[in-house]
Amino acid sequence: MDKAQMQRLEALMEQVQKPARYMGGEVNSVKKDWEGRTSFCFAFPDSYEVAMSHLGMKVIYEAVNLEDDLLCERAMMPWVDMADKMKEQGIPLFSLESKRALSEFDVVGFTLQYEMSYTNVLAMLDLGGIPLTHGQRGEKKPIIIAGGPCASNPEPLYEIIDAFIMGDGEKANNEVLRAVGKGRKEGLSRANILLSLAQIPGVYVPSLYEARYKEDGTLAAFEPKTDQAPKTIQKRIELDLDAAVFPKTIPLPFTEAVHDRVVLEVMRGCTRGCRFCQAGMLYRPVRERSPEKLLELAQSLFDSTGYEEMSLSSLSTGDYTCLLELIKGLNEQFKDKMVSLSLPSLRIDNQLQEALVDTAQVKKSGLTLAPEAGTQRLRDVINKGVTEEDLLRTVSEAFESGWSQVKLYFMIGLPTERDEDLLGIADLAKKVVAAYYALPKEKRAKGLKVVVSASTFVPKPFTPFQWAAQDRLEEIKRKQLLLREALRIKGVTFNWHDPETSFLEACFARGDRRLGKVLLRAYELGCRLDGWNEHFKYDAWLQAFSDAGLSPQFYANRERNKDELLPWDFVDIGVTRAYLLRENERAHKEQTTPDCRLGCEGCGLRRFEGVCLK
Repeated sequence: MDKAQMQRLEALMEQVQKPARYMGGEVNSVKKDWEGRTSFCFAFPDSYEVAMSHLGMKVIYEAVNLEDDLLCERAMMPWVDMADKMKEQGIPLFSLESKRALSEFDVVGFTLQYEMSYTNVLAMLDLGGIPLTHGQRGEKKPIIIAGGPCASNPEPLYEIIDAFIMGDGEKANNEVLRAVGKGRKEGLSRANILLSLAQIPGVYVPSLYEARYKEDGTLAAFEPKTDQAPKTIQKRIELDLDAAVFPKTIPLPFTEAVHDRVVLEVMRGCTRGCRFCQAGMLYRPVRERSPEKLLELAQSLFDSTGYEEMSLSSLSTGDYTCLLELIKGLNEQFKDKMVSLSLPSLRIDNQLQEALVDTAQVKKSGLTLAPEAGTQRLRDVINKGVTEEDLLRTVSEAFESGWSQVKLYFMIGLPTERDEDLLGIADLAKKVVAAYYALPKEKRAKGLKVVVSASTFVPKPFTPFQWAAQDRLEEIKRKQLLLREALRIKGVTFNWHDPETSFLEACFARGDRRLGKVLLRAYELGCRLDGWNEHFKYDAWLQAFSDAGLSPQFYANRERNKDELLPWDFVDIGVTRAYLLRENERAHKEQTTPDCRLGCEGCGLRRFEGVCLK
């Protein structure tokens, strides 16, 4: 930014909520000299508080800034007050470290964690002075890349993103940056730089591919336009997590983050095979960090941040093979420093009373469990692999250990769901309350609070339910009302998700590249920060679909034929279509599939070089 823009920015800070979101200069932030370095801006398409809680941003920030020839700075989606004033006063969206406009970077990268953040990507590009579609960007504009779980179906952002990274990004991201930097130094055209990116394993360049459609709107063909673009994009995998980059220091937010604490990723991947869970398929195979490495990282992060809370992170922390050893080690290491340890959502079939007691040495956080369905029949359909006895045993152990707050996560709208499955949720909640009151009064911790949360099932790519139809809105609302009535139980609070948001999430989760027109039109109509209820404009989204001549029901509420070509079929995440079909058939037969650790179920990952399944 020039001097006049900086002066306007300083004046603007006095007019907006939480100006600390835009200040930069946080403790542990990294500011490098730009001379001779390829510049990368990690753009997080949500608010500062959410971004500063995201572990992936911290990992990539560290991975890039460890390299002398590269630099990474950060930018986040401004809140509406700041965004509007920036536009009014001609202040471009800037990085926190050097206050440079996004348009000045060699590469701008977005993490796609949630489909409803897509309009924020557009808003950030627009504010940053970057044309919204790759066809409009001149030679000197940044290369726009994206990664994250939603990048596994990149097609709805086909017109917007120049290149996608599939899978783990610690090394792949740096390879992309170096290819762009090399191309710029050699004076290559933008088209030739993108062609060079397509040669990097795990990188998809959408402009090098074409899609054709049948009269019924389904995909007829998807092919590369050139022999230099691979027909299949195979995801990247970091096989050795002890050797992989992990931050030893992190920027400390100036304002409270959503999760303001040290986060230790104990493992990546999950072997359970829940049939609704996209992450469980995308992040295979399971890879663990050693307790020794985690204790070393914990000490470094504590020394550099002073945080008094640590959290263990993974898809299924209860399955980490060294969990009790790690907890004991952390408690011993920090016993005199009053550092508390919190565990994320735990599987309820683990005997974790000892772990619960250990983690409560400093203070007790709430216990979060995810039964997902209210009856054993439906838990078998989704392959959850837990029983009512597991749940009640776990909460009883927790209550005996001094817990009084429990969160229970469920989904509604799952394939084959019946009303008795929904009423089973209320029945479970009653039994959890009863388990608390079964204890003698003197042994109960005060303040019983059971929170039941019910999200709406969204069929996701690369899951056994990727072919399923989402329930129509009126049916979801009926089910929510049924649950609200059934959960009028003393000590129980019921939370549910906005069904319209879940409906649009389903559209974009399984969308094709034609949805880019919808996305661009929705942004024109004022859609942004769609993940925040107060800013969600459902009517504008419906208008955007209508203006684009597309039906949202075609994407969300239509069951796919098993032989249909799907928009994401060109991506190889390791799990094969044959395996997903087999799991789909087992689901409808109410048959479970054992944990992969008990024996290989043939998901397809053995095809990947270096993957060794035990």
